[in-house]
Amino acid sequence: MKLVKQVLGVDVAQKELVATLGRMNDDFSIELYAYCVFKNNETGIAALLKWVKKLTDQNVRVHYVMEATGVYHQKFAYYLDELGFDVSIVLPNKISNYMRTLENKTTTDKSCSEAITRFGLERKLDNWVRPAKVYKQLQQLTREREQIVTERVVVKNQLHAEEAEAEPNESSVRRLNERIKFLNRQEMEIKREIHLIVSRNKELKKEIENICTIPGVGELTAVIILAETNGFELIRNKRQLVSYAGLDVREKLSGTSVKGKPRISKKGNRYLRAALHLPALGSIRSNENYRDIYAKLVSKSGIKMKGLVAIQRKLLELIYIIHKNKTVFMKDYEEKKREQLQLVNSL
Repeated sequence: MKLVKQVLGVDVAQKELVATLGRMNDDFSIELYAYCVFKNNETGIAALLKWVKKLTDQNVRVHYVMEATGVYHQKFAYYLDELGFDVSIVLPNKISNYMRTLENKTTTDKSCSEAITRFGLERKLDNWVRPAKVYKQLQQLTREREQIVTERVVVKNQLHAEEAEAEPNESSVRRLNERIKFLNRQEMEIKREIHLIVSRNKELKKEIENICTIPGVGELTAVIILAETNGFELIRNKRQLVSYAGLDVREKLSGTSVKGKPRISKKGNRYLRAALHLPALGSIRSNENYRDIYAKLVSKSGIKMKGLVAIQRKLLELIYIIHKNKTVFMKDYEEKKREQLQLVNSL
């Protein structure tokens, strides 16, 4: 038998790297043959690489596969990328869904790393691409702003509750107002920093300007979408993008007895969904085409959120098309397209 594939599956925790080595032969047989735990630091990573080199065939490249676990996997992924290894990062829901298909009913760090290894051996995975430095900076800033906005909503609710008291505590009201002012200043500081980063990068600035030609889409929305997708680096089509954002529709139908309501999966990037909420509302007001789509869906289902999600999905797809074609938004694009089609058919 000939060795065709080698995979190291790693379950990454805050302090540990739980690793399982596996290989696939030309008859598609899979073998998991080594397991070890290392510390999640530079010393531990170096020891892991030494262990892998000792136990693998040097004539076949080893593919490193790991689960996206908050920020804990990033140090390991960056370390491997700098050394030129093949790295893939898989969303946690994909691994958990895959584990349900396996016979093993227990879930431990070891069983997770084994499942990741099997997943990597059975599937053809895209190599992870390190985010460009500018997108990484923007992602950190936009996520920090999101946390500040969320905290400010909580404080404002506390202020409202305190002021609604029969006898409000003046010192509590003062402190809450001071916190709101402090959070406002922090948000403005982050926005200025984002604007400065964008203005220094001519290519990025031009791309954001193109995206902002879409009615309802502002600079901050464009920045969040580009930062969270790494400039659409690994996005191959609109369907993949919609799934990544968690705006894809799930429906459960089986025979005549099981008929679940269609709903979005929400198993994707929540920052993308949050960034598209207000622009979708603005587009419904300013774009006649989107307004008609929204009204039609709401009248059919009676659910406003269903229509709003459909507009979010269309906006995201439109932003991707504008990015891909390096163009701007044209309001009468669909009408011109129909006119050209009618012209071609009449010839």
